[in-house]
Amino acid sequence: MTTQATTVATDWLSGAGLRPTRQRVALARLLVGDGQHRHVTAESLFADVQTQGESVSLATVYNTLRAFCEAGLIQEVTVDGSKSYFDTNTHDHPHFFWEDENRLSDAPADELEISRLPSAPDGAEISAVDVVIRLRRTAQ
Repeated sequence: MTTQATTVATDWLSGAGLRPTRQRVALARLLVGDGQHRHVTAESLFADVQTQGESVSLATVYNTLRAFCEAGLIQEVTVDGSKSYFDTNTHDHPHFFWEDENRLSDAPADELEISRLPSAPDGAEISAVDVVIRLRRTAQ
């Protein structure tokens, strides 16, 4: 990875008040080093960091992704209540989940229209609405 990617990663971490440890910087470089948004699983990020020759355990990847979420750097998107994806785009937006590829991608937010939500039960308030649109390829 380039020095510029390391600088972007270090600034990203420091801006959120996270200490830029070697392992955090290695993961942050893969997530934001090129300035593009990513949707990753812990396992896919672990595979990518291994390819880069970094020594980071899968447990460290999970823990680091949790720390990034808590710091507001990334958001977790859960599919099927069991599979978590991590998105570097933290703005509210819908997602497509490609079932045949187990892949998450951004859906066009300007095409989504939610006209009404049910009222929250007494003593509760709606904190967020997550939209995951499941897709399956059609036979050509």
